[in-house]
Formats: sequence, C-alpha cells, structure tokens
Amino acid sequence: MKPEIVRSRADLRAQATAWRKDGLRIGAVPTMGALHEGHLSLVRRAAAECDKVIVTLFVNPKQFNDQNDLQKYPRTEEDDRTLLEEIGPDILYAPDVKEIYPAGFATTISVSGITDSLCGSFRPGHFDGVATVVCKLFLQTGADCAYFGEKDYQQLQVVRRMASDLDIPIDVIGCPTIREADGLAMSSRNRLLSPEGREKAVALPRALVQTAEAISRGANPQDSIEAAIGLLETSGFASIEYLELRGADDLAPITTLDRPARLLAAAKMDDVRLIDNVPVLPGT
Repeated sequence: MKPEIVRSRADLRAQATAWRKDGLRIGAVPTMGALHEGHLSLVRRAAAECDKVIVTLFVNPKQFNDQNDLQKYPRTEEDDRTLLEEIGPDILYAPDVKEIYPAGFATTISVSGITDSLCGSFRPGHFDGVATVVCKLFLQTGADCAYFGEKDYQQLQVVRRMASDLDIPIDVIGCPTIREADGLAMSSRNRLLSPEGREKAVALPRALVQTAEAISRGANPQDSIEAAIGLLETSGFASIEYLELRGADDLAPITTLDRPARLLAAAKMDDVRLIDNVPVLPGT
C-alpha cells in the first residue's frame, strides 16, 4: 500500500502525537526525493527497527548555494511514492516551501567547526540550510530516531552535532553507503550524468578504495592521495574539489593513521558534483 501523503506540519504532528501516546517508536527518513535503493535501504531499516515510519520529501532551497542546481534537482514525487509502496512506510511527508519556511521565517542554525572545510568550503551556506531544515523535520515528526546514509558523511556528522548540541531527543543513525554493481555510490545526481560520464565516474570509488587500502597498509597518506588525484584527473574528472583523510569522529585533518579515519572526496564529472567516502582503519 502506498504511504499516506501528508502536506501540513499540523496534520503530521497530530498523527505523531497519537502514536506517541500509544507508546509507539517513530522512525524518520529525511530525503529530498528522487529516491533510489540507497534511500530505500534506510526506509527498510527504519521499518525493521520502529513501529511507525515517516519518510520526508522536501527539496530544501536553503541548502542550495547554486540556484541552477536547485532548478535541475529531480522532482519525482509520484514515482517516489510508488517505490515506497513495497516497503510500506506509514507517512510520506511532502510539504511545500511555505509550510517549512512560512512568511517571516528568520532563523538559521549554524554548526561551526565541522562545516568549515570539505563540502563546506565549496558550498557556502549549504550546511546551515541542512541543519536548519533537519532540525525542523526532527521537531515536526517527533521521531525517536532518524536514518541517514554514510555517503553524505560530513552531513551525517553535522546532523549528529546539531542534535546533540540542541538537546533534541533523537538517535541519529548512520547507515552504510549503497552502491551500484560497479561500485559507484548511489545518488540522485547520477541520473544527470551522460552515458560516457557514467562509465568514467566509477574511477572515483575505485581510487578511494585503492588509496584507503594503501594507507591502511602503511603507505604515506599524502603521497597516496596525490596519486589518487592524478588518477581521477586522467580518468576524466574535470575538477577535484578535495580528496582528504579526516578523523572519522570529528573530521579533523590527520596526517598519520593513528585512529579510525575517513577518506573523503568531491569531484565533478559532466559538471555533476559527485561525493563519496570510505573508511580507513589502522593496520587492516
């Protein structure tokens, strides 16, 4: 059965309040739509761990620093609802912009430090928009837990910090990246790639995996990263915004693998910005 579509925060809160009175555990899966297997894996986990599941669908204008990118972002609500039918979340919350940002809206949530580099350097204001809308969705859904993919690893850490700092009583659960058969991380943006670009894009996860394995075996991180950047350039990526080794918990730069880390990258193919990351563990 297709999930019920709810458009207003008042209706959503009324339903969530009723569920909570019955002692039911509520899970939320925030999305911007254009759903793929990566999103669906989050919904399945939420359904397995919670009594009720709310999937949110909102293309958040405040997290787009490029208005052309906002306009190009795919909007496929009916297809998304059909995909969700087999899993059976209880509600698809799909508000319009005025419902999330009513007239006079003047508040922005900013998470400092963790947003100052990586994607934050190339997308000014992006994480302020993410933190603000996710905070609102947490409060509107009244969820006990929320599920996010590790593909957007910096976003996951920003949301965790925001929820902790603001004392929002919710468990933020990170779930493994879901990949295509050739290794490319599933993303709504992949559909914007040309057929040739799609074939070349697989060089990104391959370079990350190879580099992570080399660093784990004791190779010099900076030398390995420079080699990976060269590989991406020769594979057809026109712009490599960053490829960096960071601490897994705080995303602080590290030069020696003395704790669990993440190798994170952002690069453009066909003018489509792709991000990915892989774990790097000492001595593996």
